[in-house]
Amino acid sequence: MILIILSVLVVILGFTTFNLLMKNEQAEDIIMSQDTFISKFMDTVNKADAKLKQIDHKGSFESDDEVGVVFSELKNTIESYKNQI
Repeated sequence: MILIILSVLVVILGFTTFNLLMKNEQAEDIIMSQDTFISKFMDTVNKADAKLKQIDHKGSFESDDEVGVVFSELKNTIESYKNQI
């Protein structure tokens, strides 16, 4: 009788361990894909920041009233993304 109970427990524990292992591997895959996305996004933000600085090396866009507002908003958005990530 004890042998049957122990066998059932071993099967149940084996199944639950395997199930948790599969869920853990799926979670690791999701984390890796999100890490890749964040790295690519950060590269894009850095390139956009460098391009904005290259375009406005004299400060002419930033000092203009109409264009300066949009330019400043773009710079602030890029800086906020850089600080968050």
